[in-house]
Amino acid sequence: MKKWKKVTTSLMLSIVTLGSSLAFQAPQASAAANAVPAYEVKFLAKPELVLNSDGTPRSEVIQTLSLDSTPRNISAEYFDTNALNLNQAGWDVRFRKKDDKNNYELTYKKRYPVINGDINAALTLANQEGFDASDDNYEAEIDWGYGKQTLSFSNTKKVDTKATGVQLPSEKDALDMLLDKLPGKLKNWSSSNWGKQTLSQSRAHGPVTFQRYAGTWNGQELSFEVWPIRNADGTGFENLVEVSFKTEDAAAVSGLHTELLQVLESNNWLIPADGLKTQTILERY
Repeated sequence: MKKWKKVTTSLMLSIVTLGSSLAFQAPQASAAANAVPAYEVKFLAKPELVLNSDGTPRSEVIQTLSLDSTPRNISAEYFDTNALNLNQAGWDVRFRKKDDKNNYELTYKKRYPVINGDINAALTLANQEGFDASDDNYEAEIDWGYGKQTLSFSNTKKVDTKATGVQLPSEKDALDMLLDKLPGKLKNWSSSNWGKQTLSQSRAHGPVTFQRYAGTWNGQELSFEVWPIRNADGTGFENLVEVSFKTEDAAAVSGLHTELLQVLESNNWLIPADGLKTQTILERY
């Protein structure tokens, strides 16, 4: 009898264990697909060859890139701690004002490096961390420079203002707005309230007021931007010039990237390196 009880008990335990195992192995709801990114192609140009002494584009540049003669002025500043904790976690927080708009732009951007050109791997990693095709709060984009690609997800909020031109609010007011509009993904990025606490301890890096000239090249709307950024030793400023265009055409972007590179290269305007504009501002201000 004791032996039969032991066998029965063992059988029942096996059934319970099997049932538990089956329950855990039940089909999971299918995950959302990877996001589908747009593209921004951007190159650095030699300021001493594409700009006049007053910082405006030279006539041959205006002709080649069909640039407008009058630029839009934009002021931008980035918020991070002195140790750049947000940036080190792949997040950049930007506060911006355009001279022709009656609102402030608050942008929260998460970046993922694209390694060896494997965009799908970056998209899959982002998906695993909550950025997928179902999230319409963030715009997915591949930034493609001279040789480097970066995947980014941007969430932009707007706050109405009566401020004119590129006038920015005080550092405290800007930070208050950024905290008020803080998206949930950043707020609780690595732990509960991590993003809110980190941003609360941040300060403004900047501002930088830059000029954006609209242009047209090869059927693409193009931007020619001149950024006067504080130099490394803090004694003055140096111009960073960026030429870029955006497209959603994944099939055409590689050819367009090559063609614009060749135009800049053939005119000896190209700086054969990738730009670190945001990083430079964070470190120098």
